[in-house]
Formats: sequence, C-alpha cells, structure tokens
Amino acid sequence: MLINQSFQIDQPVDQVWKFFDDIPLVAACIPGADLTNEVGDDQYEGDVIISAGPVKLEFTGSVKIESRDEAKKVLVLDAAGADKKGRGSAAMIMKITLKPLGGASTDVTLDIDLTITGAAAQYGRGLVVDVTSVLIQQTANSMKLRMTAIAEGRDPYAIGAPEAASGIAIGLTAFWKATKRVLSRFFMPYQPAPSR
Repeated sequence: MLINQSFQIDQPVDQVWKFFDDIPLVAACIPGADLTNEVGDDQYEGDVIISAGPVKLEFTGSVKIESRDEAKKVLVLDAAGADKKGRGSAAMIMKITLKPLGGASTDVTLDIDLTITGAAAQYGRGLVVDVTSVLIQQTANSMKLRMTAIAEGRDPYAIGAPEAASGIAIGLTAFWKATKRVLSRFFMPYQPAPSR
C-alpha cells in the first residue's frame, strides 16, 4: 500500500539532509526502534517494537540506503523485517524528499510503499494508514527535538528516545481518525446522480 505523509521542520534544508543521512540517528527518533548495528556500507540491522490494539509486534530486520541524490535532496531507504514470533513480516521502500521553504524551514515528504503480511495485515488498510500516521507524527516530533539539539551544540542522542509505540495511544488516535472518516461520508451533502 502507498502512504504519503509530509511535515515541516524549522531547520535549513542542508541541516535536515545531513540529519537524514545518519540512519542510526533517524532510527532513534522512531518509537520502539533500535537500528544501530551497522552490517555494511549504508546498511543497518536491529529491532522495532509496535503495539497496535491487542497485537504487539516485535520485528527484527534491516534497513539500507538504496540511493541518495544530494543535489535534489532525495533519499531512498529499503527496509524489511520479520516478527520474532513468526506472525508476519513487513517490507518498505521509503522515499524522503526535502524542499527548502525559505528562511530556515524545510518540507519533508515521505512516500512509503508498505507491504505487511500476517497479524498486522488483518486490520486493513485504513487502520494501518492511521497507525503509520501516528507513528510518523511521533517520529517528526522527536526529529525536531534532536535537530534543535544539534543546532544548539548539544548531543542529539542525549534527547530521550520516544517511547515504544503505545497500543492505547495509537489505538485511540487511529480509532478517532477512522470515526471521522466514516462520519464525514455519512454526513456528506447529497449529490444527485448526473442526468443522462
């Protein structure tokens, strides 16, 4: 499934690019992620823990930088993992595009091609997109804190890691987003069918 998310960071594009080129630092911003074991050039292994409703998934896997275009500020990551209890797997291609907004702000666009099998896949596309949206927002907030620390000359790793993705927080937020989607369809103004 394809998921698109974007957010803004109040840092110059070159600083944001430098940040995204450091995979362990980016991983430190993802709730429940630990991808610090470097196994080759631009390739890392580790774990990601996600709780979504009654299911807690503990993935072990790897991520590598598939390509980088510094001139266009485009980075492509290829990640794959399997649940430690054999209940499913996930694979993801993530394209990160940075665009300067003028001054000291940067727009970050994430184009994610996500494939999920097993326990997580049973929840359907809508919930997976909502859960991903919550995780990206938590990740973006952590990135902003760490980039601010770098700009102020502080150690970005000294910033507390975001908590492992909470099933309750994610579940409530995802439920609210799904409810709003359903209600918006239910209360949409009546549109008569075009006459033939």
